Amino acid sequence: MKIGIVGSGFVGSTAAYAMVLQGVGSEFVLVDINRKLADAHAQDILHATPFAHPARVAAGDYEDLKGADIVVIAAGVAQKPGETRLQLLERNAQVFADVVPKVCQNAPKAILLIATNPVDVMTQVATRLSGLPPERVIGSGTILDTARFRALLGEYLGVSPQSVHAYVLGEHGDSEVLIWSEARVGGVSVFDFANQINRPITEEVRKQIDDGVRFAAYRIIEGKGATYFGIGAGLARLARAILSDERAMLTVSILTEEVEGVAEVALSLPRIVGRQGVVTTLPVKLSEDERRALRKSAEILKQVATQLGY
Repeated sequence: MKIGIVGSGFVGSTAAYAMVLQGVGSEFVLVDINRKLADAHAQDILHATPFAHPARVAAGDYEDLKGADIVVIAAGVAQKPGETRLQLLERNAQVFADVVPKVCQNAPKAILLIATNPVDVMTQVATRLSGLPPERVIGSGTILDTARFRALLGEYLGVSPQSVHAYVLGEHGDSEVLIWSEARVGGVSVFDFANQINRPITEEVRKQIDDGVRFAAYRIIEGKGATYFGIGAGLARLARAILSDERAMLTVSILTEEVEGVAEVALSLPRIVGRQGVVTTLPVKLSEDERRALRKSAEILKQVATQLGY
């Protein structure tokens, strides 16, 4: 299976590396405006294949994306310390106006995975520019926020994050919504489980975990300039679900007909992902507070996309 990576910076190169280590895909093409950077990353990743899984890894141009099953678009300008994802919008929309048509011209059958921030609006921009059905233009959305939520809950409760079933919906950003009402550990309400082990989830604990999830990117960017390990692993997870036709439930972003009364907006909901992209979107059971918060998140994203003309 062939995977293209457009944008070979921190996120794109880390995603390719994670995919090679996990054996997701057999051929990789890295495309970047800086060809030397793409060449360097391709060689470095190729040298890791003897320790992982066999794969062909090379730098290339847009023409080399022909036959790709998936194209990850991670091209764009970097988020600056203190800059919100939404502030990146205008600069990265200009990048996409150049990149997306070239990708679609050379890999018309590929599923697009969007990683450029602000990812929800960029997913909507990419969907409009490509003309593809929304289910084939998938933003990484809150897949990373969901992972952060599960990791922090697992750490607090002393259980594996794989045993925690909880998710984050809405924007991948400041207005995201942590769904506490449906959080579970092995099928048991996270609140009941916490009480059973004498680790109650108080309002203070909830706030600490919420802050740890919602503002993680700002802290990481302040410390090392960019986030890439977590999202690289998340993109590899998405690619595996697609190539294996896994039909996994993942919180990803696509242009959605209606969310809590807000029409035509891209944000994350629980969705089944397989070989054709997003197969279906699952109905969401929310508390009234969560429902209001999700609507607010949708309204914020809708307003920004509308102002941009998408």
